[in-house]
Parts: sequence; structure tokens; C-alpha cells
Amino acid sequence: MSLVVVVGGGPAGAAAACHLASAGQRVTLLERTARPESAVCGEFLSPAAQRHLAALGLDLADLGAQPIDRLRLVRGAHVVETALPFLAQSLPRRTLDAALRARAVELGAKLHMGATVRRWRPDGVLEVGGLGEMAAPVVFLGTGKHDLRGARRQLARAPQDWVGFKQHLVLAPAQSAALDRHVELVLLHDSYIGLQPSSAGRATLCLLAAAGRVRAAGGDWDGLREDLCRASPHLARRLEGAVAAGAPLAIARVPYGHVHVPAPDDPAGLFRLGDQIGVIPSFAGDGIAIALASAASASRAYLAAQARALRPRLAAAMAMQRIGGSAAGQALLMGAARMMPWSVRIAAGMLRAGQAPRS
Repeated sequence: MSLVVVVGGGPAGAAAACHLASAGQRVTLLERTARPESAVCGEFLSPAAQRHLAALGLDLADLGAQPIDRLRLVRGAHVVETALPFLAQSLPRRTLDAALRARAVELGAKLHMGATVRRWRPDGVLEVGGLGEMAAPVVFLGTGKHDLRGARRQLARAPQDWVGFKQHLVLAPAQSAALDRHVELVLLHDSYIGLQPSSAGRATLCLLAAAGRVRAAGGDWDGLREDLCRASPHLARRLEGAVAAGAPLAIARVPYGHVHVPAPDDPAGLFRLGDQIGVIPSFAGDGIAIALASAASASRAYLAAQARALRPRLAAAMAMQRIGGSAAGQALLMGAARMMPWSVRIAAGMLRAGQAPRS
């Protein structure tokens, strides 16, 4: 059985490793960070995301997920609150990623943390920092919004000039109570802010802002936070007395709206996952669900392609077994081997594994 390499240990990559390992595949999962870290992500788990995670054996309640069943929309002094038509969950990415990777290992995948993949060569070899060269006839690519040399996405248009920020916070007790079970969306003319409970006593703040606004605010998180609080009294009230829990994270020039269309020269054996297939705007809150769904779909496609490739070999092997199971058949085999040696080579080739299935 050939080796399957999953590049990227976020929700898409780790989930794919789970699916493949549970199907008996030899899976190596490569993650560039040396330990679980956060990511620029709203951490909103829709019902679809919850179903995918449950199917992989994760218990969100045990992981400390926070329930969300209400939406609060804020624009200036206007606030509209309503119940969501479903129960969502919120879970820090650091916790989710670590749980998915641990589950992949439990199912039989081999995990390498701190393994930065620098390039996928045309000869099917990955160049991995710290591990050297690794044969990779099949690669599941879950590197999120970051491209891999040798398998870059071809964007139809340039990314918009937006900047994303994320910050975990410990809110003041009264503000934490007001946010309980809510996701808040604060709307401004050139940006929006999402705020929701993250874990016990903590909240996640994510925002997307036009790069011009970020530059005008001094180009850093502190200046931008002050600018946004001036623009939104609601946000200023919510963040009063809040303490940062960890350093802020940022990302720029995200290709929102991108949908990957496979090209004829795409590497054989490449299966893209999550943002490598399509990048949904953060506002939708369904990025993690799409990542998990893509992992399930790509794994099914690969396993189905393997089964199709295996059928001719199985048929040939069964025919050989039937022929070799009788005296007449054995005599026929011996005669063919003596009179037509090349027939043995053909028969042997029919029983060997073919090329990796193409995505």
C-alpha cells in the first residue's frame, strides 16, 4: 500500500488523516508548527462542522466547547438581536487542532510536528525541513491560505486588499456574561468585527478591515483597536477592562471567493483541502465546516479511485488462482511459461500496483 502524505495539520488536513487512517491507509501527517498554536479563524462551529467532528469521534463538550444560539448585529447605536435557527459551538483552534491530530494518531497516522514542507517536486518528492526528502506519490494538501511550491493555486483575480486580525481576550465579568451564548457582528463601512465566547471566561475577537484603515490607524493591532472602539460604542463597552490572552494574529491579502479549477498540468495524486479548494468569506462562519467536508470528500474520492484501480488486479489474481487450482490448469501454466516466457512477465505485471490515482 502506497504512502499518503497529508501536508498541514489544521482541521482539513488532520481530518483527512483521520479518514484515511481509519480506512487502513499508511498516512503521514506533516505540520509546520512545533506545538499546537492558534490561527486567524473565527472558531465558529456550525451544525455541519459539529456533525463531521462527531463522525470522527470528537466530543465537543469534553473539549470545552461553548454553546452559541443567539446572534447580535450591531451598527452604530443600533442593535438587533435574534435567536439562531441552530445551535452552534465555539472552540479555540488550538484545542480543536490538537484534538484532531491526536485522533489521527490514535487511528494509526504518523504525525510529525515542526515539519515545514518547502516544496513538492515534479518527481513526487517532498522537501521537508528537518526530515529531508520524502517520497510522496499521493499528497493531501491542507495548508490553508498558504500555497506550497510545486502545487500553487492559480488565482483568477488578485486578492482584495483586506487585513484580518484575531485576538483572544479575557473580558470583564459583566461583559462576559452579556456575551454568553451569543455571536456578535459589529458592522462598519469598511470593516466588520466578530466576537463570541471561546472557552470558559474567554472570548474570541476576529475582524476584517480594509488595509487603508489599518495603515491609517498606525498599522498595528493596538492602534486599530482604538480606532474601532471610537467608531463603535458597543465594541468599546464590550472591550472595556478586557485583557489580552496571548498575542494578536494577523493575515493579509486573503483570496476570498477563490474556487480552484484543476488544470491539466496539476500534479498527479494531488488532493486539495479546505482553502486550497475554495475560500469562503469569514463573515459566513462556515470555513471550518467546509474544511472538514472537503477532507471527507477527498478521502472518499481517493479510496474510491484506489478500489477502481484494484479491481483489475483482483480479477487477474482470482483467474490465476482458479487456473492454478487444477491439474489441467497447472499443466497449462507450466507449458505457457516454457513456450512463451514473456507471458509470465505480462501476468506478473497485471498483479502489480499501478500509478497513484489522480485527483
